[in-house]
Amino acid sequence: MAEGLLRRLLARAGVGAQVGSAGLLPGGAPATADAVATMAARGVDISEHVSRTLDHEMVGTTELVLGMTRQHVREACVVYDAPLERTFTLKEFVRRGEQAGGREAGEPMAAWLGRVGAGRRPRDLVADDPADDIADPVGRPRAEYEDTADELDDLLERFVGLLTGVSTTTDLRS
Repeated sequence: MAEGLLRRLLARAGVGAQVGSAGLLPGGAPATADAVATMAARGVDISEHVSRTLDHEMVGTTELVLGMTRQHVREACVVYDAPLERTFTLKEFVRRGEQAGGREAGEPMAAWLGRVGAGRRPRDLVADDPADDIADPVGRPRAEYEDTADELDDLLERFVGLLTGVSTTTDLRS
């Protein structure tokens, strides 16, 4: 769901970034029917999505890794050698980005990430925390998918606004 929403927001903002998603579980699973229906109602087609498993190559070639939970960030860093300075939960990144300020015109991505991550310590990610974790709706009622999609929509709009310096607040359901 996050990948589909982010692709759409970046396209609307005119940002030509590569977006992908991967998880910790074995890949090859299609998006659930509830995820597809939830996104379709927002005008985002994820019907062809197939899950992938995170690997060393992905984290090695990705400028920014955004996990849905602290567990994702810990595993990306510890198991797949993702650099902590460019690996965050989405909630954490948005919160820190709003405190540090959006990416300035011409500012290199690495410099912006340095500002966003300033003062961050690995031990800050030790335990799971609702302040940083987005609940996975898999196996739950459709309403949980809607709640997660609403949360992702808000966070990703804020993320793209920070990245571009332009507000992307738009109703994706239109």
